[in-house]
Amino acid sequence: MFSEAYSAIVQGIEGRIIHVEADVSDGLPCFSLVGYLSSEAKEARERVRIALRNSGFKIPPKKITVNLSPAGIRKDGTSYDFAIAVAILAAFGIVRKDHLGSTALIGELSLGGKSKAVHGVLPMVYTAYGHGMKYVIVPKQNIKEALFVKGIGIIGAESLEEAVTVLNCDEPCRFVYKGEKSYSAPDCKGKAPGFEDISGQDMACRAAEVAAAGMHNFLMAGAPGTGKTMIARRIAGIMPEPQFSECMEISKVYSVAGLLTEEKPVIQERPFRTPHHTITQTALAGGGRYPKPGEISLATGGVLFLDELPEFNRQVLEVLRQPLEDGCINVARLGGNCCYPARFMLVAAMNPCRCGYYPDRKKCTCTPMQVKNYLGKISTPLLDRIDICAETVPLKLDEVNPAIERKRETSEEIRKRVMAAHEIQKERYKNEDFMFNSHLAPSGIRKHCVLSKEAGEYLESIPGGMSFSARAYHKILKTGRTIADLEGKGLIEKAHIAEALCYRNINDKYWREGRE
Repeated sequence: MFSEAYSAIVQGIEGRIIHVEADVSDGLPCFSLVGYLSSEAKEARERVRIALRNSGFKIPPKKITVNLSPAGIRKDGTSYDFAIAVAILAAFGIVRKDHLGSTALIGELSLGGKSKAVHGVLPMVYTAYGHGMKYVIVPKQNIKEALFVKGIGIIGAESLEEAVTVLNCDEPCRFVYKGEKSYSAPDCKGKAPGFEDISGQDMACRAAEVAAAGMHNFLMAGAPGTGKTMIARRIAGIMPEPQFSECMEISKVYSVAGLLTEEKPVIQERPFRTPHHTITQTALAGGGRYPKPGEISLATGGVLFLDELPEFNRQVLEVLRQPLEDGCINVARLGGNCCYPARFMLVAAMNPCRCGYYPDRKKCTCTPMQVKNYLGKISTPLLDRIDICAETVPLKLDEVNPAIERKRETSEEIRKRVMAAHEIQKERYKNEDFMFNSHLAPSGIRKHCVLSKEAGEYLESIPGGMSFSARAYHKILKTGRTIADLEGKGLIEKAHIAEALCYRNINDKYWREGRE
């Protein structure tokens, strides 16, 4: 007697269908589980055997062989328990086979036969939908997460008995969950602190607006206590709400990482991740013996904020170079390769030296060599991948005096301009596989970053007085494109290029001087 059920596995943040084949034959009674299994997957044999008994199913003493196919892919996790148990019951004729070909089964079983939540349900359900499945049975704890996928019937089961009841009925559709949907248009208003709280720092705030409008990488440098961290924490509040496709990608990453809960089954706002400077390469990039997404993947669609940038280990910072360029990160391990998304906006803050006051020699106590070594922790290739650099300056007393009222733009006012720029980019790149100016390739720069005659002549006169690479030159053009979008202009004008160049001056001020 032979039967087949379907489950799924997660590779990276994408799922893959797993065929669970069960064969029952005469011979010495035993239960064999094969198919390149991890230790927790192998233990399913005992979990399923005892769960079947405690659920009231009488299994005759037979030779039972279960194969998880394709056998060349390592099977991690415990999400196959449901499918293994159902395949065995179908082989004994206890479960009808009518609906097994159109139903995916995902979930762990307790020894008492109850279902238990598993990680990675969202990408697995999405894969089942992509393979034409009509239904997917998941633990009830995972049902809100599964509801994020439309077009497939989601059935929640509290136990193996409930799953069997569903599969043995004529119309499983009557068990499909019809409650509240998991996704609704997010509302980010008022969730993040506002720019109206910031005193002074007009240039840095403007730079933050431009960075958010084009999803450009952004670096702030300045003395301690000048508001770098305050500005960084407010950037998420001026970014538009993520679209459905972005929410799907972000939620997949968090699902695989095991960071979704019943209270928060999907991610509907742009992430803001702030790892400590003691973070390791693996924790930042992802990986491990059994690969998991790192901080750069958890920040996909949002902001990765690195405070005190030079305090990070240099080898850790160099990990950022490839993901910043490619928008993804490949993790190769013995069990296979995983590709995680890494389309994030890098925001970094730093002091220009150990004491924080360079180049003010009245306050700075660092020697030229100490300044050089401190700034040297950030390599030129990494700096070239940062589009916008801004300096925060020490504030005057009247700028921080609470008795003096100063009107500043609110985050909502800035956000409206950013949203308008995003709409322009959305229309411009509707036929592309990216959405923002910062993602433009060299061929796209020639097509979309069209300069006015005056702007072109102005830019040609600059390289003799400034030193920057071809990559930095492209960054200037892309930043100029975003500034033009904020003003609703089709051509990039001289003023836009001049402002974009201002966001590169900090490189010469600190890094060139610090090395002299």
